[in-house]
Formats: sequence, C-alpha cells, structure tokens
Amino acid sequence: MSQTIPTDVQEPIVALHGRESWLTVENNDKNILRYAVVGFAVLFALWHIATNIYLNEPGKWQNAIHFAGFAFLASVTLSPFGKYAEKKWAVLLDFTYGLLVACAALWVAGAENGIYERTLAVTGQSWQFNIVDWAAGLLLIFAALDLSRRVSGWVIPILIIVSLSYILFLGGYLPGVFRAASLPMNDVLFRTMYNDEGMFGILADISSTNITLFMIFGGFLVASGASDFVIELSKVVAGRIRGGAAFVAVLSSALTGTISGSAIANTASTGVITIPLMKSNGFRPQFAAGVEAAASTGGQLMPPIMGAGAFVMASYTSIPYATIVSVSIIPAFLYFLSVAFIVRIEAVKHQIGDGVDLVVNRAKLLSGGLAFILPLGVMIFMLMTGVTPSYAACWAIASLVVVSWFTSLASRLFGRSNFEPVHMGPAKISEALLIGIRSSIMTGILLVSIGIMNNAIVTSGIGNGFSLMIAQWSGGSLVIAILLIGLASLVLGMGLPVTAAYIILAILTAPALAGILADSIIIDQLTQGISDPAKSAMFMLVDSPHVAKVAGGMLREEAVALMAAMPFELAITVRPLLVDPTVQASFLLTAHLIIFWLSQDSNVTPPVCLAAFTAAGIAGSKPMATGFESWKIAKGLYIVPLMFAYTPLISGTLPEILQIGFFALFGIYATNVLIQRYAEGPLNPMLYGLIILGAIGSYWPLNWAANIVGAVLVVTVLILSKRAQQNLAIQAGQPVST
Repeated sequence: MSQTIPTDVQEPIVALHGRESWLTVENNDKNILRYAVVGFAVLFALWHIATNIYLNEPGKWQNAIHFAGFAFLASVTLSPFGKYAEKKWAVLLDFTYGLLVACAALWVAGAENGIYERTLAVTGQSWQFNIVDWAAGLLLIFAALDLSRRVSGWVIPILIIVSLSYILFLGGYLPGVFRAASLPMNDVLFRTMYNDEGMFGILADISSTNITLFMIFGGFLVASGASDFVIELSKVVAGRIRGGAAFVAVLSSALTGTISGSAIANTASTGVITIPLMKSNGFRPQFAAGVEAAASTGGQLMPPIMGAGAFVMASYTSIPYATIVSVSIIPAFLYFLSVAFIVRIEAVKHQIGDGVDLVVNRAKLLSGGLAFILPLGVMIFMLMTGVTPSYAACWAIASLVVVSWFTSLASRLFGRSNFEPVHMGPAKISEALLIGIRSSIMTGILLVSIGIMNNAIVTSGIGNGFSLMIAQWSGGSLVIAILLIGLASLVLGMGLPVTAAYIILAILTAPALAGILADSIIIDQLTQGISDPAKSAMFMLVDSPHVAKVAGGMLREEAVALMAAMPFELAITVRPLLVDPTVQASFLLTAHLIIFWLSQDSNVTPPVCLAAFTAAGIAGSKPMATGFESWKIAKGLYIVPLMFAYTPLISGTLPEILQIGFFALFGIYATNVLIQRYAEGPLNPMLYGLIILGAIGSYWPLNWAANIVGAVLVVTVLILSKRAQQNLAIQAGQPVST
C-alpha cells in the first residue's frame, strides 16, 4: 500500500524577531510608530517603481534617496540594543539616528554643485567643504560601517576601514606593487561621495534600479501564491519517481531561486516542506538537508534573476543583461541535473522512495501557475525586446496584479477546487511591497557601502596589483588561477554575502582571469608566427630567448613560456592589438561567470556554509556533517566553471553549446558515480575503469568521436551496474526493482 504524504501545509514565512516584525502587515497592536514604518516602507517601494518608469531624478539624487530610505529602515528595524530594543529610549535613538543618516544622504546629493563653485572660486585649492558637508559626509561613512555590520557582520566594515586607511596613509608604507600615494582627507571624502565608483555611483545604480525592483517583483510572486505553484509543480514532475521528494526539493529550489534571490532564504522557505518530505521518504537527514542547501544555492544561478549577480555583471562588463541571462540557461540546467543525478544514485543505492504518493493541490497549481508563468513570460519577452531590466520588472509586477484578479474571477466560474483566488487588493499589494522592501534592505545597504571600497580600489590602482599577483602566482596557468580565485571566494564568503564576495572578487581578479583567457589566442598566433612588424615588435620588450621566433612561429611550449615571461603592464598593451574586441568581451564575460559561480561555494562549503547550516537546523542533522554533504552534492559549482574556461560553452555557436551541454550530462553523471562509488548498482574494478574513460570522453570539448564513445561507456556502466543490482536482489530473495 502506498504511503500518502500530507501536503496541505502552508508555505511558512521566516520568523522575524524584534523590530524586524515591524515591516509586516500583521501589526496587531496600535503602535503608531509601527504603522508609520509600514506606511513609509510601502511608499518607499512605490517610489522605486515610479522612479524607474515616470520620475526622472538625477542619478545622484535617486541613489541618495535609495540609501536614505534603506538606512532609515535598517536603523529602525535592526536595532543594536538587543533585549532593550523595545524600550522607548532605544526606539527614539534609532529613529533619530536613521533620520539623521537619511538627511545626510540628501544633503550630500544636493551639495555637489556648491562644492564645485566654492572650489573653483579658490584657484589651486583642493575641494572646499563647509562644516555641514564634513558632518554629512563623515556621518554617511560611519553609517555605512555601522549598518553594514548590522546586516552582515564585521567583515565589510573591517574591509571598508582598511580600504580607507590604504588611500589615506597606509599605502605609502607598503612595498612593491601595493605601494600607493596617500591622498588628503578632503580629496578622499569627495571621491567617496561623488565618484562614479563611490557610494552613490555604479553599485548604487544597480541597487536602486534593477535589484530592488526584482526583489519587489519577488515579493509579489510570494504574496500571489506563485511560490505554492512551485511546490505543486515539483510534485507533479517528480512525485512518481523513486526518491521523488528529493526531486521536489531540486525542482522547487530551482524555480524559487527566480523569486528569492538568496540561497539562505530559498533554503528556509522551501526547506521546511521538502526536508521533512525527504526524511519521510527515507533519505538520511543530513543528505536531505544537503540536497536542499545545494539546490537552493543553485537558485542564485537560475535565470532570469540570478540573485543580484547578473545586474552587477552587466554593469561591469557593459554586456547586455539579456545576453548574460541567455548564456546562463544551459549551465544552470547542468548544475541542477548534477544535483538530481546524485539524488537518483542515493535513492537507488539505499532503495529509497518506493510507495510514496505526493498529493497535488490542483487549485494551487492552476492559480499559482498563472501568477508565476504569465508575469515571468511578460518580463522575459520585454527583456528580449531590449528594454531595461527595471522597466521589464515594473510591467511584470503590473501583469501579475491583473492575473491575480483573473484567478478570483476563475474561482467563481470554475469553483475553488480548481482555482484558489489570489486577489491582489490593497492589503495584498501592501504585503507584497513590504516583502520586497524587507528582502532588499541588506543589498541596498551593502552595495552602497561597498562603493567606499570600490572607490579606494579604483583610486589607488590596487586592483592591478592583485591582477599582477594572480598572474605571477598562476604562472599563466588557467586552472591554477581558477583555484586561487576559488580559494579567495571561499575565504571571503565566510564573512560576506555571496553578492558582496562576487563584487570584490570581480573588481580584483576578473581582469587577470580574462587576460589569461585572452593569452590562449595570442599563444595560437605565436605558434603560427606574427608577421606584422608593428605587432611583433611589442614582443622585443620581453626578456625571453624565444623572442627571435615571433615572426616565423614557434612550438606551443615556447609560446607559453614567452607569454609567461611577459610583464603584466606589457600584456595589457599587447592583448588589445592581437585579440578581437568581440572575443575579448566574451573572455571578460567568461571570467565574470567563473567568479560568480565560484562565489556561491561559501553557501555549501565548510567551515562556514550558512545555507547548509540553515538546512541542518530544519533537518535536525549535525551542521558540519551537513556542510560536507552539501559540498559533495554541489560539485557542479566547480565542474561548470571549468567548462566555462576550457570549452566554448559561453562563446560558441548554438550547435556547439548544445553538443557540449548534452555530452556534459554523461560526464557529470559519471563524476557523481565516482563520488558515490555506485551507479544503478555496485561497481566492480572493470566498471570503474569504464566510467573514468566515459567521463573523459564525455567532457572532451567538440570531439564527436570521443563524446559518443564516452556516452556509450557511461550508458554501458549504467546497464551493467543495474544488472549487478538485480542479481544481488535475486540472490537475496528480494523483489527486483525498476
């Protein structure tokens, strides 16, 4: 008899403690301050929509208002006073502090022209600030330190202090490439406030336009019941498969990733349903938690939102957002299938998941499907037409509201058993806006605060120093460079949110990684010979015995040695001359995608893996053991970036990309088999040899013969191992499973 798992559980909302609960519509008391905060947050969300469609503030003003609002909300809801946070004096202090920071941001935005006029009037003098300018600027820097600590801990404040110290005085004491001239305080303050790389510059643009709008859109998806659709659809697709509860986790986390933009939020929201289902299905608690953490981490890689990374990437590379999203589709599928493969192997290995029936709520499936699919379709269509992501998100929100009204009408016509009404009236719209603003506070604070570091890095030129260091340590080796970046991302990720870790790594290491990728093109040209005298003359500045062979060609090993001997400064000059700009852009995108994928590993890699720890809390498993389990399950985070580097998965033609992606599935399955030491049954020594050869052939880029042979070997191992499992079952007198 099949076991039916009850599934009429409402999707939970993560518990909010202290004054964080002020940003909800469930305020049962009559505290006027809470109503004021809720009203402000709703209006603030509406302003974000209006400013990206109708209003036309100057960039500095828009970003200043954006930070002012989030600084006020962070100050009020994330009180530093702990158990005293509800005391009247604590509330008064936090309100006053938040208002002062908001006023300081607005003052800085309005004071720029006056600073220019006063400075130009004093010929030959540095920036002329009055006492209010100094007070407002220093208060904003202090608020960036304080509020970033409140939302994410001490790492970012420490990095901000170090970066400011570096350009103020510390750089003058450091040796070698890290030595930098010290700047006067007023120059540092002006650059921090007004440079495009500063607090109200590029990163603030990304936050005030794209990211916050997509977070608000995610709030509407949650409030409209679209998240229910995700769970119900996953049951339909995976509910009859062996170990189907785990496949529900994989599918629901993939789709929820388009809503939450956070691996931890994804784990918390879907995990409380999927982890108990997996445990009741027979999976080990730590494996169930590991699957949820790994799948939720993949939500950050899932188009069209991809957390905040796609927006940051588009700004830094000047590559269209739609292009970044389109090239990320197949890699995201590869990642989620890598998780699904290990689920399948675990289910077969331990005979998990027979006889479990996952009940589907038809009404939630249909009404939630309309609220999920149609607005996303509107957004994707508009992105493909070339409009800005923020504009597309605004219209997706509008379409979702209209669709919600249709579900109410459909429930009356066809009955509530077929359609569950989700009428987005004023209360629901307010709830959705609050969810979006609440989830945006951390990103809004961090991206503006990181602007201080970004300005210091650009002003000092230390980014070139890091690029030089990676180039030297890697010796021009791409795999070593990727390993170094992966190690750095893991260390940074222990104390930083994923988006912040990606931004810092991208600023410091993307140029070096893109340069190493471009060098492969130059090496190919050197092997054939560079006959153009103007181009070949550049190599005469390199101290290498192979310089004399530049015009006539050389062995590949000699070309590699010549490029390794080229000084970093010269390489920056040579690459644009020898590499096509379009190819350079593709290498830059590849470098950013590699860094973005590697920056996700801190969610699932011990010793600090917050998504895994969150899942462990739900599963009741040991946190560190769960961390290692999630790290093993999420090995696609390392396989796919290597494919970015060594195959044209990003830059190839569509047939090439499809060939690489299709055969990579066999290679990824083979990799999982080797990790689990099991396929559809146990492996003997001969099968180990076949699966290794199959993996190599499957991963071999654009080689039809090797790919086909590799895929055949993997399928052969699958069939032979299944027969071995069936024979063992027959010998034990057990029923033969399919």
